[in-house]
Amino acid sequence: MSFTEEIKRRRTFGIISHPDAGKTTLTEKLLLFGGAIQEAGAVKNNKIKKGATSDFMEIERQRGISVATSVLAFNYKDKKINILDTPGHKDFAEDTFRTLTAVDSVIVVIDVAKGVEEQTEKLVEVCRMRNIPMIVFINKLDREGKDAFDLMDEVEKKLKLRVAPLSFPIGMGYDFQGIYNLWEKNINIFSGDSRKNIEDTIAFSDIHNPELEKIIGSKAAEKLREELELIDEVYPPFSREEYLEGTLQPVFFGSALNNFGVRELLDCFIEIAPSPRAKDSDSRTVEPTETKMSGFVFKIHANMDPKHRDRLAFVKIVSGTFERNKPYTHVRLNKALKFSSPNAFFAERKEIVDISYPGDIVGLHDTGNFKIGDTLTEGELMSFKGIPSFSPEHFRYINNADPLKSKQLEKGVDQLMDEGVAQLFTLEMNNRKVIGTVGALQYEVIQYRLEHEYGAKCNYENFPAHKACWVKPEDPKNSEFAEFKRIKQKFLAHDKYGQLVFLADSEFTIQMTQSKFPTVKLFFTSEMD
Repeated sequence: MSFTEEIKRRRTFGIISHPDAGKTTLTEKLLLFGGAIQEAGAVKNNKIKKGATSDFMEIERQRGISVATSVLAFNYKDKKINILDTPGHKDFAEDTFRTLTAVDSVIVVIDVAKGVEEQTEKLVEVCRMRNIPMIVFINKLDREGKDAFDLMDEVEKKLKLRVAPLSFPIGMGYDFQGIYNLWEKNINIFSGDSRKNIEDTIAFSDIHNPELEKIIGSKAAEKLREELELIDEVYPPFSREEYLEGTLQPVFFGSALNNFGVRELLDCFIEIAPSPRAKDSDSRTVEPTETKMSGFVFKIHANMDPKHRDRLAFVKIVSGTFERNKPYTHVRLNKALKFSSPNAFFAERKEIVDISYPGDIVGLHDTGNFKIGDTLTEGELMSFKGIPSFSPEHFRYINNADPLKSKQLEKGVDQLMDEGVAQLFTLEMNNRKVIGTVGALQYEVIQYRLEHEYGAKCNYENFPAHKACWVKPEDPKNSEFAEFKRIKQKFLAHDKYGQLVFLADSEFTIQMTQSKFPTVKLFFTSEMD
């Protein structure tokens, strides 16, 4: 297969949702269709001890939430599909935002009963800012929920999307009978038997066919016809161009747990979703069809296998082909590196691959060379943009609880920060270390992982900060900057990269500081453009 064909057959996407909307279940059912797994383990069902394929760490199993973003690949029809599963929990939002830099499109999962929730709004906003094509999947139709039209209204209003339904439910909850697929013009009847792997569909080219009454009953048939007429009047027809530009979002209905409506979603997805897209670097836009390899690190996962101390850097290939044992330039360090065992992910198996194409995610064994956002090229000195650190919301001093293990603690904290679990700030005054996180749950994760993976114990005490502001003076030599540093010295720290950060204790302080020191610019992300 030619290089261009390999690019065209790839689909790399993320699934985003509020916790509990059924994202992990949907991921698993997609894998089931791709033949990547044989059985689905209900994630939060304690009767099944297996846990879902896409949930890695022990702490996730205890909590039933996805903490680490996993990469899962499978083949379906003639397409190679890469799913980046993202944590739904808001405490891990930063990990999710970074993952969104590596996807070419997104599926948004919405719970039929709860509708649009807060976390979904935040994530969709990020996708809208980047014009990422989105498909909406309304899940859990076998439960009592909101009316389908009300839900689509809510999606339009709250998420500011323009929707075009491509499938529509016949009844809902207790009366749920199936789905009419507007994309393929057929009906899928719901048997309520989740053991059936693939449901039967009945083709229906003509919705006015009297056979319809026999299958779903005359009342439901009449209602469906009315609703489909209404859809024609109210919603714009689906246009792939508008979907790819991010101005129109197709909507599908289904029940992931019962494996229902998932095939419709997947079949349509592989046809309409974009193959790998171009990406901006600091010097130019890089097209996937360029022959020279380029890619960037969007995630680092330490100790994926507790038996082996390994760190994997996840690299999204943007252009060219990534080949095993070929030297590539690590742009930040400006040095050449070779990789003898690059990993690809296939459901829960890792495999060593000789060649990877744009859109693929490669796991590189790392001894500490990589940080999130690093770029690899075939010699060109450029860096991909759009992978910043965000200002944390919570700050705590980290203290060593076992003086004999200070080395282990330092190593553990260092590696977990490289991984992007949280951010480390070192105070200028006394070199004390402060950990900043987006959500409070991260502190537990850090404590748990330091103990179980590095044998180190830590405890925390509160640090009175409201936000981290990255500092950029217009002129580092002027007296105003010197005065700023003198007055604020108790609250000045350096991040991992040595950048100066002001840990402000309130919104008011930030406003006062900005008006008092106008030439000292403050930023809430580490990418200061």
